[in-house]
Amino acid sequence: MYRGINYLKKGYQHRTDIVEDEKGDLVADSHSILSSWRNHFSQLLNTYGVNDVRQTEIQIAEQLVPEPTAFELGMAIEELKRRISPGSDQIPAELIEAGVE
Repeated sequence: MYRGINYLKKGYQHRTDIVEDEKGDLVADSHSILSSWRNHFSQLLNTYGVNDVRQTEIQIAEQLVPEPTAFELGMAIEELKRRISPGSDQIPAELIEAGVE
């Protein structure tokens, strides 16, 4: 019912379904569009190179953000708002401020 009402309120809006296939050609008929999506997702989801996940080598990236200095931590603690509800860690700002040293 809501979908019908929204359609009537918006009126006719021209909609074109055009998709690029593997060759880069534009296809507009529904059968070609469905086969194009089927091919895309079968190539994306059906990988044949990895037999065992444990055998793959995991690369650990370098840390992008350096560790904060003691001065930066002190400044962040000073900027905490007092007398508000604690966040997801359930630690109030007053307790953090009391344990700075």
